[in-house]
Amino acid sequence: MKFKTYLAKDSKLSEGLCVLGWSNNEHIYSCGNDQQIYKWTSTNREFMQVAKLPDGFVPSDLHWLVSKNGNLSSSSSAGPAGGKAAECLLLAGTEGSFVILNKSVRFDRNVMAHLGTITSSRWSPDGSGLLTAGEDGIIKIWSRSGMLRSTVVQNEGPIRCARWAPDASAIAYSQGTFVSIKPLAANSKILKWRAHDGMVLCLSWSNNTGMIATGGEDCRYKIWDTQGTNIYVSVTDDFAITSVEFSPDGILLAVGGFNMIKLCHFSGWSHSIVRFNQQVIGSLFNIVWATDGTQIAASTSTGIMLFGHIIERELRNRNLKAMTIGRKTILLQDIVCRTSDTLDFPERIIKWELGYGHLVVATVHQLHIFNEHYVNTPIIIDGRSDIRLIKLGRKNFLVVDHASIWIYTYSGRLHLNPRYNGSQTQVAQLNARCISLGIDCFAVRDHADQTIVHVFDLLPSATRQEEPYSIHSKAIVVEVAVCRFGNPADQYLVYLDANQDLYIASVHDGSEFISYKIGAQVTNVMWSSDTNILVGLHDLSYSVWYCPGEACTDPTLIALTTFTYDTSEIGKNISLENFEGANVTFRSSGAIFTVSVKPYCVILHKLFAENQWEKALKLCRLMQSQLLWATLAAMASKRNQLDISEEAFCASLQIDKVYHLEYIKSMSPSSPKHMAENSIMSGRVQEAETILLHSKRLKEAIRLSIRVHRWEEALELALKHGIDVDFVLAERARYLRALEREENNSHFLATRKNP
Repeated sequence: MKFKTYLAKDSKLSEGLCVLGWSNNEHIYSCGNDQQIYKWTSTNREFMQVAKLPDGFVPSDLHWLVSKNGNLSSSSSAGPAGGKAAECLLLAGTEGSFVILNKSVRFDRNVMAHLGTITSSRWSPDGSGLLTAGEDGIIKIWSRSGMLRSTVVQNEGPIRCARWAPDASAIAYSQGTFVSIKPLAANSKILKWRAHDGMVLCLSWSNNTGMIATGGEDCRYKIWDTQGTNIYVSVTDDFAITSVEFSPDGILLAVGGFNMIKLCHFSGWSHSIVRFNQQVIGSLFNIVWATDGTQIAASTSTGIMLFGHIIERELRNRNLKAMTIGRKTILLQDIVCRTSDTLDFPERIIKWELGYGHLVVATVHQLHIFNEHYVNTPIIIDGRSDIRLIKLGRKNFLVVDHASIWIYTYSGRLHLNPRYNGSQTQVAQLNARCISLGIDCFAVRDHADQTIVHVFDLLPSATRQEEPYSIHSKAIVVEVAVCRFGNPADQYLVYLDANQDLYIASVHDGSEFISYKIGAQVTNVMWSSDTNILVGLHDLSYSVWYCPGEACTDPTLIALTTFTYDTSEIGKNISLENFEGANVTFRSSGAIFTVSVKPYCVILHKLFAENQWEKALKLCRLMQSQLLWATLAAMASKRNQLDISEEAFCASLQIDKVYHLEYIKSMSPSSPKHMAENSIMSGRVQEAETILLHSKRLKEAIRLSIRVHRWEEALELALKHGIDVDFVLAERARYLRALEREENNSHFLATRKNP
């Protein structure tokens, strides 16, 4: 992946370009020392004068706030819905004032803000306000109409650069060799650290990843997290780093210096570098990304406008490899058959994804669906513009545009347009980590309340297509992943919270989802495309859960079916790229590493999906692996295969479960107690209690609640039906005596006083 760069056709702007910004994906506005505002076209790189600034106003920073189809989005961020009147341009000047211009580049207001030059001016992510930072060491927050709201920072030294946090809860700014983060909450402390050996010249805060990039006079660029921890330090360049900017989706980073521009991953490592050795263009300032994240523009110290777009982005999936070789061209290759096809599109390519034998390409106004067997006859969907995200599934694929979420079949038919409360205003905040597409379900995290995950059913005529179920987490959810394999009854969802705890839930449990914690200190997860095996990354290791769905109810089985491996030989800053079959692909500092999970577990999962229990049993007897036996035990218990699960538990040395299975087998197979004990064996306690209550087995239901230490439910059942109250109180007293504790439950204390 690299930038293909072009210089402006006309370089007569002898006064130089100071500031610039994208108003949409086709046009850039710039302004220089000549006080003229120019409008550039990215396709032909030509410009025209559109306005003139007031006399004496020399621009120092520029930022567009653009309204598109009712959604606010800036050249570096996007926010909730606004109106067309929200389209406006913010220009800061060297004499300490800023001006706001409307969509037609007409002056709305001119505000005197600082004593000295304004070094940074930025609209807030939601477009409701703006910040200004100046050489007087002050950062101020203003309303959209230019009214002063607050002064958040007052320092003695000049501020070089300032940026909003993605959620507008803090401001990061550079001062000399230091970078600081000032939270906007009351009575909060400033986080400050030394970032570079020389002055910090540029700063950028990523929307989706939360990473902070800085560049300095020490000729390095660095990546930081929000706690000031250093993630990446580049090698020393020949000249100072004058500009850094994250792409709108936060995946890429553009770095500029003298006669040099780099395309980097958000974690710091470089995809490619372009050096302009034939012509001196000077240092690159004000690198800005278009909102679609495929092209950039930059101004240089010599007054030249630089354009660039991304080419040679490569995706691989099984036997297919696809690579962009131009703005409108993709080369699709079949590695096995050694064939290749060049796919030309009438418009510029915005997003594209490869998987499950299909290539889905989004251009400016269309979606193109290619089947690997019918490359010459794509299916075209018109009217889909501003595509921000594409995700492929086994049966369907989803796209996210400026208006909503759309799920299509590979035949081009619209399958579902999922909606939930506030979904249209939250589309701009959706990213690849908070949305997931499975075989028969779709999950998305609510942005307004980030502890809620909405689950939609993709099966025909399912009620959850219109009224989704919700999973409630105790902490903020940062990643959601739905499994990509299995029968409709074996679909699971995992989510990571802000504490890096990993939870799993069955997506077909009904309206009351029960979540089980199966991991800790996990940073990223991914399901296999062919089995219900899960892989997760830690800081210096990765874990493989070979049977997370079926074993999640039993901590012992989870421990037996989970393996953790060291990644010190791979390197740092590892990311998950792909999980196909038994092969997991990692990427570290640009290098790709492939590791294999246990292949016999993959075979076992496929036999389980086909209900071939005898073959699964033969496989385990042949291999004599405790991992295989524990996986078979969990699977067989869920399917009520008592004989197989008994042998599997015995082979994996789970003697207590073997005794329990013998007790279950001694009952009548059709009795309610037999069904209830089966549910208990699989960890479904609520289901077991429901079975006993529906069959009027009240005493058994009370004793079941006592067995699993659900004391309040046992007392509630006893009081409601007027039976075994004394028995419950006696068992509770015996339980407390064994623990050597006093009664502290108010319900039991009240019942003892008023029997």
